[in-house]
Amino acid sequence: MAEPTAADGGSPAPRVVAVVVAWNRAELLGRCLDGLDGQTRRPDAVVVIDNASTDDSPRVAAGHPAVTEVVTMPKNTGGAGGFASGIAVACHRHGADLVWIMDDDTVPGPGALEALLEARERYPRPTAVLASRADWRDGREHPMNTPRARFGATREQRRDAARLGCRPIRSASFVSILLDARAVHDEGLPLSDYFLWNDDFEYTTRLLRFREGLYVPASRVAHLTERFGGTSADPGPRFRLEVRNKVWMFTRSPALAGWERLLYGASTLRRWAATFRASSDRAALRSGLRRGLRDGLRRGPRRNARVLAGTPVEADVLAVEGGR
Repeated sequence: MAEPTAADGGSPAPRVVAVVVAWNRAELLGRCLDGLDGQTRRPDAVVVIDNASTDDSPRVAAGHPAVTEVVTMPKNTGGAGGFASGIAVACHRHGADLVWIMDDDTVPGPGALEALLEARERYPRPTAVLASRADWRDGREHPMNTPRARFGATREQRRDAARLGCRPIRSASFVSILLDARAVHDEGLPLSDYFLWNDDFEYTTRLLRFREGLYVPASRVAHLTERFGGTSADPGPRFRLEVRNKVWMFTRSPALAGWERLLYGASTLRRWAATFRASSDRAALRSGLRRGLRDGLRRGPRRNARVLAGTPVEADVLAVEGGR
């Protein structure tokens, strides 16, 4: 279903800006951009944040007809910094009403954006986040990207979502979600200092603490990771970031209510235990646990304005977040 336009006598169609964060996956980036170019409802602009790739990703992005702007970062800022940068550019430079974000290993199906917009249009209340269904290479739904259901959703919220084939959510991954720019301006950007892991959990729960979000299974994308699996897969030395960022989230973020901290904290401990049981290098995980706890308790995440100072997006971040 097409969005109403001013010519139809309805509201102007929202300006949708797609953001792709790229790092050293040139072939997959090309497929992602092909998917954006083949949408039944194309985004109004496409921004690629190149996180200092050393392969052909910059060339692929610059030469693709779907791409409006390529922003080349001077160093790799991780997924967290890449998405903070891209959302800021989309809102500030490109005047987005809605920001559609994804990794470079995401390939959106032809109707992915149209399905998100249709759910947004038909849902009776504003939505801050709409999440696509992400499938793995063989068509199975990818457990890494299944949105968390909203505990405590009202009967009305569940009913209104079910009528659209959707369900209320409390959080989602950064693999194909549509963000309302008004919520972005109210809450700020993802925290760049997370670098990797849990940045999407913290950010979407922050956006959705007092707002509504939907899982929209009719919007389909492929998430072409090398392995099929959930968040308990062995992370090796990067476990330090998982631990540090969870400590930051549970002790310093306003994203969760007190009871949610207990609920998700217990879930995290169970998942860590499963990771340890399945690991072939528990010594690396123990080291990561110690370092992550130390780093997470010693200080909190730095402001985006500091982390992204001196980069091409510095002014965009300040425009969106102001003095946060």
